[in-house]
Amino acid sequence: MVGGGQLARMTHQAAVSLGIRLRVLSAGPADSAAQVCPDLRVGDHRSLADLREFAEGCDVLTFDHEHVPGEHVAALQHAGVTVRPGAQALRHTQDKLVMRERLVGLGLPCPRYRAVRTLADVRSFAARHGWPVVLKAISGGYDGRGVWVCGSPAQAADVLAHGIPLFAEEHVRFRRELAALVARSPHGQGAAFPVVQTVQRDGVCHEVLAPAPELDPNRAARVAGLALRIAAELGVTGLLAVELFETGDGLLVNELAMRPHNSGHWTIEGARTSQFEQHLRAVTDLPLGSPRLAAPKIALANVFGGDGRDPRARLAHVMAADPAAKIHLYGKAPRPGRKIGHVTVLGDASDEMAALRARAVRAASYLRSGPDEDQ
Repeated sequence: MVGGGQLARMTHQAAVSLGIRLRVLSAGPADSAAQVCPDLRVGDHRSLADLREFAEGCDVLTFDHEHVPGEHVAALQHAGVTVRPGAQALRHTQDKLVMRERLVGLGLPCPRYRAVRTLADVRSFAARHGWPVVLKAISGGYDGRGVWVCGSPAQAADVLAHGIPLFAEEHVRFRRELAALVARSPHGQGAAFPVVQTVQRDGVCHEVLAPAPELDPNRAARVAGLALRIAAELGVTGLLAVELFETGDGLLVNELAMRPHNSGHWTIEGARTSQFEQHLRAVTDLPLGSPRLAAPKIALANVFGGDGRDPRARLAHVMAADPAAKIHLYGKAPRPGRKIGHVTVLGDASDEMAALRARAVRAASYLRSGPDEDQ
């Protein structure tokens, strides 16, 4: 797995039980996965030489991020390395304009968009679709980075001054955000996890609710089918996360990711097969596991760096306060706003989702910054 972040760290945990030896290419020994994975290679994912050396002896190469240059992925495939997902599929996560064009070409619902180079282009788009206008970096953006909501030409001009390739998108007034996580194997077997609701703030995921509360079963089935169709059309091998806006008029596809995804971390305890095990099964062409829920309701809250203290200093208190909460820490330095872990709480059918959310958020908040006055 290229990349030594928390996704590789949690994939390593799944690899152990499958008897799969996971090798990780990490930027350094302090990275999240590097702390726990014994088969560690330190290198640069932007270096073709490092990638070639890393891939020697590997049966399959996969990724915990989308930032390996596409031409390097293609070169590895040309040299006979089995890469999953491959360069053609990954292009749709590395180039968001290509992704938009392909999805629209398939007749799938997406926000209205246009490539822009000048302020006149943005003004023209806004004249048709109104302000605010969302400007997005064509490549490199994630977790709220590379996305700007511009309420005026002056704000758009500031973004254009960055000099990076952009496209404009309509500002969608949505009810909530949903995510569909599916897996696809090389011979075309597919499996879909239950559709979830994600709670985002400033483009960063803070909570995940599984399954999405009060989502009509027919709509949930359509969303899962849509995600499986995208995986097949784009030739995805491994996991595909499809992020969507639910609006008053229906659904719009927002983003894609071809790897384990934050919207699926709840599956470690909350599904019969975790997303990390499912990704390994898919890329190694093993039969896919059951994606069914292990509990009727699941709430997840991400842990962010707060006051700079190591969250492990507060771990015992959180464990004692809520023994059923499952805590995952990524071994990352707790800088303010940095995602350093998550908490998952499982509930019965009779439990209120609001109460489960409150438990998960309370634990995550305590790990971040200690007790509030009401705790």
